[in-house]
Amino acid sequence: MNHSDKKNPMPTQEPSVRAKNFDEVALGYTEEQARSEAERCLNCKHKPCRGGCPVGIDIPEFIGKVAAGDYEAAYEVISRSSSLAAVCGRVCPQETQCESKCVRGIKGEPVAIGRLERFVADRHNAYGGGKTVAVKSNGHKVAVVGSGPAGLSCAGELCSRGYEVTVFEALHTAGGVLVYGIPEFRLPKKIVADRIDDLKARGVKFETNTVVGRTVLADELFADGFEAVFIGSGAGLPNFMKMKGEDLKGVYSANEFLTRVNLMKAYRKDAATPIKNSRSVAVVGGGNVAMDAARCALRLGAENVTIVYRRSADELPARKEEVEHAMEEGVKFMFLTAPVEVLGDEHKNAVALRCQRMELGAPDASGRRRPVPVADSEFDIEADCVIVAIGTSPNPLIKDTTPGISVNARGCIIVDERGMTTREMVYAGGDAVTGAATVILAMGAGKDAAARIDEAIKNKSAQ
Repeated sequence: MNHSDKKNPMPTQEPSVRAKNFDEVALGYTEEQARSEAERCLNCKHKPCRGGCPVGIDIPEFIGKVAAGDYEAAYEVISRSSSLAAVCGRVCPQETQCESKCVRGIKGEPVAIGRLERFVADRHNAYGGGKTVAVKSNGHKVAVVGSGPAGLSCAGELCSRGYEVTVFEALHTAGGVLVYGIPEFRLPKKIVADRIDDLKARGVKFETNTVVGRTVLADELFADGFEAVFIGSGAGLPNFMKMKGEDLKGVYSANEFLTRVNLMKAYRKDAATPIKNSRSVAVVGGGNVAMDAARCALRLGAENVTIVYRRSADELPARKEEVEHAMEEGVKFMFLTAPVEVLGDEHKNAVALRCQRMELGAPDASGRRRPVPVADSEFDIEADCVIVAIGTSPNPLIKDTTPGISVNARGCIIVDERGMTTREMVYAGGDAVTGAATVILAMGAGKDAAARIDEAIKNKSAQ
């Protein structure tokens, strides 16, 4: 057993090199590093780490297989619970989920569960992937709206149970937020594409450029023979601050900016939807999306990139690793600072961001101390590009075009304990229900909904 109280460090590209390319930053464990890290696991009797995993992976079991050098068996353990291991090993916030429960973390650093999951998945994809076998159809059809983590998880689970599944995706490429929202340097798109190809080989159909609520209505899906519909359309409607100057040229929502970069390849000279060359970029927000946008801006050639965040460093909601990577690459952080206006020139181009100093007051509804403006503290920072990354909301289109579906005050679809909406046989999960959250929570919702759909259709068939 490895008794070290420290994780095996993750090999990465050098900051000065990676800040100029879109190649993956983290290079992954070697076999020797993976086995060494796996040997740190105490194999606790009560498996507290498993309780921190939204999809219930038997973590000590798969780690034990890694320690023994049986990597394909480790992959099989993970696959019993998760269909997107290579994705989750890269983008899940393990530090607040499974690793936060690890007993090793009491007196040192927890076992690097996410890094081991990535190692196992990558090794399987490189060496152990067998031929995909389609499951015999059970004669029932289910429609899945959205091809993000919730939709892919639901589709994969239903397919494994024999359902004929069609996934409807609004964009021209399947993958949802995994392809348009997360940069290549954090999640290589080939990983997502391989997963989608696997689902296709198993019989799942994908209809891209199809906007449910416009191209086709939910009622029409039922008329076409689908017995249930799962809505996993995410939360892709960007929030804005409603401050003066947000309509100036050079001001983007993080959604638009990242979609242009990740999906439309705006960094290429021949891009159909380019992003203008910017010298100074200000990113408003402190979550993972803000980090992604800032780091993309660096890679697009910006000389100065600044995160503007209204709370202190201690309140940053982004993953610690992403913040550290951003700092290493040269992103500047301006804490206790709130934007109040985007300033423009006579051509309506953004040229500066007017800000105000803040101080922390009493806790708000989120439990974090509320930022309070400091009187007479306004100042300007140069910014010919401003990216607003303050969160997203579910798009109201499906709700507005599907009779019988109810939403809450935040526009999130209301579901019962079965994951079913207020309309019979229409289920929903992921960010469309919770608001913007994590990939693994969306996956868990999709997996759970598939089980409920299967149960409901079998009950109807038995009547």
